[in-house]
Amino acid sequence: MARGEMGGDMGSQVTLPLWAVVLVTVLAALAVLDRILMPSVRWALRRRANRAIDELNTRLKLRIQPFKLTRRQVLIDRLMFDPEVLHAADEYAKEAGVPRDVAMEKVKRYAEEIVPSFSAYAYFRVGTRIARSISQMLYRVRIGYRNDDALAKVDPGSSVIFVINHRSNMDYVLVTYVAATSSALSYAVGEWAQVWGLRGLIRSMGAYFISRDSREGLYRKVLARYVHMATAAGVTQAIFPEGGLSRDGRLRPPKFGLLSYMVSGFDPLGPRDVVFVPVAVNYDRVLEDRMLTSAASTEPGKKPVFGFNAKVFASHVLRHIGMAIRGEWHRFGYTCVSFGEPVSLRQHVAEANIDFRLLTSEARHAETERLGNRLMQAVGRVVPALPVSLVSTAMLEAGDKPLSLLDIKQLVSSLIGVLEAQGTYVHIPRADRDYAIAVGLRMLTLRHLVLEEDGSYRANPDELILLKYYANAIVHLFESAAEPAV
Repeated sequence: MARGEMGGDMGSQVTLPLWAVVLVTVLAALAVLDRILMPSVRWALRRRANRAIDELNTRLKLRIQPFKLTRRQVLIDRLMFDPEVLHAADEYAKEAGVPRDVAMEKVKRYAEEIVPSFSAYAYFRVGTRIARSISQMLYRVRIGYRNDDALAKVDPGSSVIFVINHRSNMDYVLVTYVAATSSALSYAVGEWAQVWGLRGLIRSMGAYFISRDSREGLYRKVLARYVHMATAAGVTQAIFPEGGLSRDGRLRPPKFGLLSYMVSGFDPLGPRDVVFVPVAVNYDRVLEDRMLTSAASTEPGKKPVFGFNAKVFASHVLRHIGMAIRGEWHRFGYTCVSFGEPVSLRQHVAEANIDFRLLTSEARHAETERLGNRLMQAVGRVVPALPVSLVSTAMLEAGDKPLSLLDIKQLVSSLIGVLEAQGTYVHIPRADRDYAIAVGLRMLTLRHLVLEEDGSYRANPDELILLKYYANAIVHLFESAAEPAV
């Protein structure tokens, strides 16, 4: 009887609802995928990606370093547990009177904000193609001084830092496009890039986010250690020493934060040199010119507010679309990029007989400032002179006096002679000075910065600020030409 009951129990059926059967089946399928199929797929994709990186490195002048390809979470962990970061976290916990776990949570948040997640596909297949399309759609893109021989002599094992003047947010797009055949650049970007939909793409292109206004010591230490790690690992980077866009068109005095992070731990006897490459950009038209010149009138010490007006932006875009349909739209003139003479940090410290690691805080700051000024001067020397800057300079020199086209040609030709005598790159489209002057004058008259009346031209008195903005892009070149030779 007992056996019969047991047999009956063993032969009984268990009824499950349909949703439970479907759920169990799905979970079982996911387990099979996770344990059997996905590792193989991940391995195949990783192998394919590595082959693509190897192929890219055969074509790039500056190889993509393994640090840049390291998984983002690994870099975050390395940054969080860096000895100097841990020490800074302990100090912060003591000063703020908070548990160490709270300080480390803050470190983790900062690390996650800063560390990028580079994707070669996003950079070379998406980012550079977008950069090329936008650059060529808006401007006639030209290269000034290439300095190929000097760049070819740079040790490929060096950490190369492109040092760039900052005239427009287009700088990121333009330099990414121009440098696409050389390397994948890693930029420091500010809060402007923390936009939904844009943030992920920018991070996947190797950019790291920084908060320029943060004065907290713990944040600065986390940022400093990341920059040091990237530089020591040979990551090719691009920095804008001016720290922000020029509001009056002139080169701004450099800031030294990122530069100090790059040089503070430099070992002159180590295996890797740090080489700074000066890069200068100029535009016949800067997209943000009116916003920047209006910000120039902001009270000293007060941060300008850059508001976005969707209605104004939409009307501006529609107006240009209408002009394109009518055949009246022109690209925004020329933009030009020039490369200067590379500066070896190893050679710099040897000439100065210093070691940044052994200097006091004050001495290190002074030496960093000296290096930063040297780099900014090198950038200034290779700023290309474009048609709009040349014609703007001529119109301002004339003051209220109306000029004929012949007068303008004579003035601009004289300016070109001064610049070419000191070795400045002057972009002359089609090798035709008359055409270059006509292009610059047309851009200024279309924008009503210069008024035409009965065949004579004069500066628009209501637009002098903007006219000076474009003349200021090259004013330092004339100032250096006027300095007596030493």
